[in-house]
Amino acid sequence: MTIIERSIVIPAPAAIVWATLTDTGRYGSWNPFIPELTGELRPNAKIRMRISPPGGRAMSFTPTVTAVDEGRRLEWLGHLGVPGLFDGRHSFTLQLVDADRTRLTQAERFTGCLVPFTPGLLRRTAAGFEAMNEAMASEAVARSLAHQQRHS
Repeated sequence: MTIIERSIVIPAPAAIVWATLTDTGRYGSWNPFIPELTGELRPNAKIRMRISPPGGRAMSFTPTVTAVDEGRRLEWLGHLGVPGLFDGRHSFTLQLVDADRTRLTQAERFTGCLVPFTPGLLRRTAAGFEAMNEAMASEAVARSLAHQQRHS
């Protein structure tokens, strides 16, 4: 088993970070790591996604959503090929730092007999998490500022 985890503190309220995370139809406009994600974010739903790891080739998956805790956690389980060869349980967790700051932690637990043979893929995935977290921070801050302007 290998776990990759990357966190960032985003200077935006948790509600806006969650709205950014779950507005999957707009991923293509800001998300460098997961530029496409379609489907309903509800437990047991199949979603379709394309990931673009930095320095690697794009890959498509159809994971199953395993958890949605509104405003706090989103998780899915995907397989590369047959379950048990290379499985990834991907999660996003939001933690309130204060009213205007949210810690976003993106993590994935990889299991399966092929995991030890994929160090390059795992490094590129970690870089993808970092790129997505930074891009999500920028997008959430922009949404937060727009929200403040509309309500002032």
